[in-house]
Amino acid sequence: MNEASTASGTSAPTAAAGPPAAAVSVLADRIRSLPGDRVIVGIAGSPGSGKTTLALAVVAELDRREPGSAVHLPMDGFHLANATLDARGLRSRKGAPETFDGSGFAALLARVRGERTTTVYAPQFDRRVDEGVAGSIAIGPGARFVVTEGNYLLLDADPWRAVPPLLDEAWFCVASDDERTRRLVARHTAFGRSPAAARAWARDVDGANALLVEATRGRADAAVDGATAALLG
Repeated sequence: MNEASTASGTSAPTAAAGPPAAAVSVLADRIRSLPGDRVIVGIAGSPGSGKTTLALAVVAELDRREPGSAVHLPMDGFHLANATLDARGLRSRKGAPETFDGSGFAALLARVRGERTTTVYAPQFDRRVDEGVAGSIAIGPGARFVVTEGNYLLLDADPWRAVPPLLDEAWFCVASDDERTRRLVARHTAFGRSPAAARAWARDVDGANALLVEATRGRADAAVDGATAALLG
């Protein structure tokens, strides 16, 4: 993906240029204005829309203002293992809703919401090995802000319906089809697919998933431009 890597460097080969600082500051202000000792904001959006880059920029700004206060928690860590996908005949559709442990993701968010005196550990997806790595992300007692992101946070189907009630606010990350496709092809080729195979996957697999995700935009509390971080009407 042409999105920035997570703190451990496992989500992307290189970091994308971040969105404008002024717009990110507005989003950080919005999060800080939400009530509660621990605020969880979810960013939904189609594959390649810029969710990770946006989430990391907002977390960095929150941490700049209050060091150690914010954590990035991507949904991608809950990909089913490739061996499981192979056993279920789902490997060719990796990234579709049924190729994630959605119930596990919702349960993890419930722990993040409820467990404030202990550290909650979460898995993180490592694109270099194409698998999730358990215990890679630590959400400690001092984490006041958790920014989670993923395709299916607002999907109106089980088990994903359990996610929105665990969020204090949900945003939808918006990008044009052309921009998403450009990012996706760059992502797939960076991790070993030929240009032709990358374009086919972006069209046939990511494209099918995008149709599901785009239909969830109306359930978000706000829409945010994936490139500029501007709040949209």
